Amino acid sequence: MLLDSKIPEGPLAEKWEKHKFNVKLVNPANKRKYDVIVVGTGLAGSSAAASLAELGYNVKAFTYHDSPRRAHSIAAQGGINAAKNYQNDGDSIFRLFYDTVKGGDYRAREANVYRLAQVSVSIIDQCVAQGVPFAREYGGLLANRSFGGAQVSRTFYARGQTGQQLLLGAYSALSRQVAYGKVKLYTRSEMLDLVMVDGQARGIVTRHLITGEVETHAAHAVVLATGGYGNVFYLSTNAKYCNTTAAWRAHKKGAFFANPCFTQIHPTCIPVSGDYQSKLTLMSESLRNDGRVWVPKTTEMAERVRKGEVKPQDIAETDRDYFLERKYPAFGNLVPRDVASRNAKQMCDEGRGVGSTGLAVYLDFAEIIQRIGAEGVSQKYGNLFAMYEKITDENPYERPMRIYPAVHYTMGGLWVDYNLQTTIPGLYATGECNFSDHGANRLGASALMQGLADGYFVIPYTIGDYLAATAPKPVDTQHPAFAEAKAGVEARTEQLLAIKGTRTPDQFHKALGHIMWEYCGMARNAEGLQFAKKEIQRLRKEFWSDVRVAGTGEELNQTLEKAGRVADFIELGELMVDDALARNESCGGHFREEYQTPEGEALRDDENYAYVAAWEYQGENQPEKLNKEELTFENVKLTQRSYK
Repeated sequence: MLLDSKIPEGPLAEKWEKHKFNVKLVNPANKRKYDVIVVGTGLAGSSAAASLAELGYNVKAFTYHDSPRRAHSIAAQGGINAAKNYQNDGDSIFRLFYDTVKGGDYRAREANVYRLAQVSVSIIDQCVAQGVPFAREYGGLLANRSFGGAQVSRTFYARGQTGQQLLLGAYSALSRQVAYGKVKLYTRSEMLDLVMVDGQARGIVTRHLITGEVETHAAHAVVLATGGYGNVFYLSTNAKYCNTTAAWRAHKKGAFFANPCFTQIHPTCIPVSGDYQSKLTLMSESLRNDGRVWVPKTTEMAERVRKGEVKPQDIAETDRDYFLERKYPAFGNLVPRDVASRNAKQMCDEGRGVGSTGLAVYLDFAEIIQRIGAEGVSQKYGNLFAMYEKITDENPYERPMRIYPAVHYTMGGLWVDYNLQTTIPGLYATGECNFSDHGANRLGASALMQGLADGYFVIPYTIGDYLAATAPKPVDTQHPAFAEAKAGVEARTEQLLAIKGTRTPDQFHKALGHIMWEYCGMARNAEGLQFAKKEIQRLRKEFWSDVRVAGTGEELNQTLEKAGRVADFIELGELMVDDALARNESCGGHFREEYQTPEGEALRDDENYAYVAAWEYQGENQPEKLNKEELTFENVKLTQRSYK
């Protein structure tokens, strides 16, 4: 299949403005005749639902939470990027565009990334107007701080709770439209399938998580804003509810899945403390503004630290290796996440890791505390320090934090064109569930930017281009396709309930996560990936013969919910391995050990792999077909990334 990205012609800086003029419009009187389904109520979903309703469309918004405010967007800590240049430090729309393309290791579309940089400036104005309490300088101007992969300060923040405050702003806009009757909100409803009519997306099938009732819903278009698939690794910084089911079911109906092996490992997370853990906790990247990352210089000293013979604060400066500052003097501790994570792993692999497991490095705030005092540090990072102490029982004001990389975000997702439409007409994907903006590695503070850009400023324009060509006659669930999709969901539920095996969904999920982390995590190689594929196929057979789901489908049944999600994760995990095997290069978060520079950095192969890998579902137990969207670079030069 020929992938048409629908990128507009013309100079890069003019593409979006020209495109907004050229797209078809739906006149205000007709907008009220169209229904749009939005699945997910995080930043991308809430902003899209509110904006589409404000335009006049009838919106149905779905969340599996009891309130949109529980969406995982609320967990984002550090900030949101925007090219405002308030610090007068050389930032610009083009610099944000360039930093994002370079940070993604040149595996993203130029046009999409430039649009993201353009609309970033409007996001801040929108959120300030909503009352989002961004941090401010003494004189009242909005404050900025730095994040990885940039040498300017462009990150706006609300202490360590930026995601929460932005989501409350989007939630207020959504609630306003709910009160006006333009948005109908469906809570505790999980999307389990996409309904297709004549090759177009026309609705969804949901299961109510409290009653177990399976329902169908119709609309003229469907927007997915369901987040990423990081929980395929079992242990991640994602909330336990986060899953891939909505996107994966759409994929099996014909939506291509792009770059699934591009997953982000965040360098500053609280290390694993035991086998009992079910998730991990992020420590904001903003801490790398002032925290210094180090390990003992020798394995002997590291061993003494691990045994508790020496406290980290008692180790002399001459016996410390500030390895990021040593290797990357230009960026120091603010190198991109993939670079910082790989270097932390390298230190631990050398035997210089700290903590009882040896799988941690230090993030030290002694210098900033000495410079501005503990109270000054508390004003900047107080809630993060309190969270760390509550989890670890260690006071970061007195001793360095222990951190280690963990799965945090997924750059891969449903393939979309410039309009954010998938390969299924009428089905759109926004935010983290699409692949469009971050290439092989996302820069810190850009996830919130993309979610709100897609929801507030892109989808309201582009969805009209599709709807204008769609007759505004009412849609309902009487078409046979709805009954067929509903029957498929109910049959799958009965199949899971009938297995009556001996192992829980969590046990299978944990086994999958171990395979993915060991063989398709921070470092990968062909031998390990081939082994992982066989292991996942074996695990999948065992799942469908030995999973145990107690209870029924007509009640609150969290084991049933988990079983369905884990089944989808297992299938996605195999595709991730296939994608990693097919990409014989290293780029960003995809690090193939066979392809690295003499200094241990990712070694791209632009001649053969400068493309988006878009995978096409071919049926149960059939290998997926790889389609390629070639990437062209006219405004940035393809070079080996350097942060030295």
